[in-house]
Amino acid sequence: MDFLWQENAGGRRGPKKALTLESIADAAIAVADAEGLAAVSMQRVAADVGFTKMALYRYLPGKAELVAVMLERAMGEPPVLSPEDWRAALTRWSEALISVFVGHPWAIEASTGSRPVGPNELRWMEAALAVLPGGLTGAERMDTIAVVAGLVRALVVQPAESGLITAITEHADRFPAISAALADMAVHGGQDQAFRFGLARLLDGLETLITQRV
Repeated sequence: MDFLWQENAGGRRGPKKALTLESIADAAIAVADAEGLAAVSMQRVAADVGFTKMALYRYLPGKAELVAVMLERAMGEPPVLSPEDWRAALTRWSEALISVFVGHPWAIEASTGSRPVGPNELRWMEAALAVLPGGLTGAERMDTIAVVAGLVRALVVQPAESGLITAITEHADRFPAISAALADMAVHGGQDQAFRFGLARLLDGLETLITQRV
């Protein structure tokens, strides 16, 4: 994991630092944004930056580490949050996180499972935890961030509503509850609000829990 924590990390061998982790990550991100994470390989990225595959191994042990650097680069610094209004702060944090995942859909897969974790990802967690009010245990504070991030991730990968409408139009009689909900939306609106609705209800529950303990 040291490669994620070194400032201006360069190659581990060789007389000249012709590349940087940032330039390598940017090239890999361009591939993943256009073609998905599966298209990223040390060979492909090396070719795109004009070097040999072996040259990249001076900077990174392999693809897993390359993906970790990509995620660090894609996430960047977290938003600056005001602790004065924890609900507004968590909402802003969630909106910024959803922008990362929408802009780089491969980041969902890249941030799953056992993997190296870098400073930017921890800065995001630190920023969210720092604005939570008192009244929560350490475990509850960590769980709050996990649940909020989970909501963001779930809604990013949710099927597009247009596909749902197309399917139900042809089979409305088989799914009356879905048809009724969509019909109501057509009259009263409210579509495309799952993120804000879900986050607001989650924060409502958290606020109730905190208030009960005061």
